[in-house]
Amino acid sequence: MLVVRFADDFVVGFQYRSEAEQLLAELHQRLAQFGLELHSDKTRLIEFGRYGAQNRARRGQGKLETFNFLGFTHICGKTRKGKFTVIRKTMRKKLHAKLKEVYTELRRRMHDPVPEQGAYLRSVVTGRTRYFAVPMNIRSVHAFHKEVCRLWLKVLRRRSQKHRLSWDRMKRMIAEWVPLPRICHPYPLQRFGVMTQGRSPVR
Repeated sequence: MLVVRFADDFVVGFQYRSEAEQLLAELHQRLAQFGLELHSDKTRLIEFGRYGAQNRARRGQGKLETFNFLGFTHICGKTRKGKFTVIRKTMRKKLHAKLKEVYTELRRRMHDPVPEQGAYLRSVVTGRTRYFAVPMNIRSVHAFHKEVCRLWLKVLRRRSQKHRLSWDRMKRMIAEWVPLPRICHPYPLQRFGVMTQGRSPVR
């Protein structure tokens, strides 16, 4: 059994469906003793993982379901070498909500000096990159960066209707204040690899 937990959110993985069904039933009973219940929209039993993909392929069925956890959509996929891996993509809903929040804040800061706006956007983009820049999610991180820059240009042009801000000048401002995203986290096998003296890596 594999358990990943953060606060009151958790994911539990089993090799056999019967074991997952047993845990789910017992969890319902246990929480009911304290007048609690699982969130109906967030709790579900799905087929996932390497064995799930193999089983569905053998049955001639389509792709496995995905699930959202800690801001990521988790998807069964393959590496470039054809090996099974779990792909993590930024949740679309979370991405759109954050962009809406950034645009609202930029509108509020519309007449602030450019360095102050740039410092704000640098902190936002840097924070998002440090969290979401995991392997195989760089496209989503780049998309956020691109959209933030577009929103900044929109707001700056809006505050000065007489003098249109050129794209060349905007690119220089972006290069100065909004850092380009890069992968910040290693692959899971690298993160959890342990080297012991005189022995092969233990994972």
